[in-house]
Amino acid sequence: VQLQASGGGLVQAGGSLRLSCTVSGRAINTINMGWFRQAPGKEREFVIAIRWSGSKTGSADSVKGRFSIDRENAKNTIYLQMNSLKPEDTAVYYCAADVRRSVAVSLARSYDYWGKGTLVTVSS
Repeated sequence: VQLQASGGGLVQAGGSLRLSCTVSGRAINTINMGWFRQAPGKEREFVIAIRWSGSKTGSADSVKGRFSIDRENAKNTIYLQMNSLKPEDTAVYYCAADVRRSVAVSLARSYDYWGKGTLVTVSS
């Protein structure tokens, strides 16, 4: 399974970005998919996930109401829509695949495959 994340870049506070993660090797409607992020000097943190069934998890409190997840099965791609971006959202964003369909989708250890990450920088 390979994951390719894209869509990062520099954006001003209050702006929006949409990240994409294209998966090869497994159909995304058979696995759980998640987004995580890691800011400089901080640990990787869960952002949001979507289960194989299509049900979406709650997001981290820090992004609640601003970030959402979606998928497009025909393109085997998931998306992270980020609105009302803040400087504290600056991080490398990673998509991840959980082929075992774990219950605990907010835990990094539940994921088997990771993309290389895409950098999002939010300027104030």
